[in-house]
Amino acid sequence: MTVNPIEMQKNLGGVHYPASKQEIVRQAEEHGAGKKIMEALKSIPDKEYDSPAAVSKEVGRG
Repeated sequence: MTVNPIEMQKNLGGVHYPASKQEIVRQAEEHGAGKKIMEALKSIPDKEYDSPAAVSKEVGRG
């Protein structure tokens, strides 16, 4: 799935890393992330992410 990485990182502003998948998804929802970004984040593996780059890398695999 292709999502705009800059847009996705805007939606993840305020996440304190390391962060769980649930925290990342919740933060994106609170920042009004679009449908594509939410689908991409919900599809990442359920684990801890240590940085925004780690989240982007996982989304890029999807």
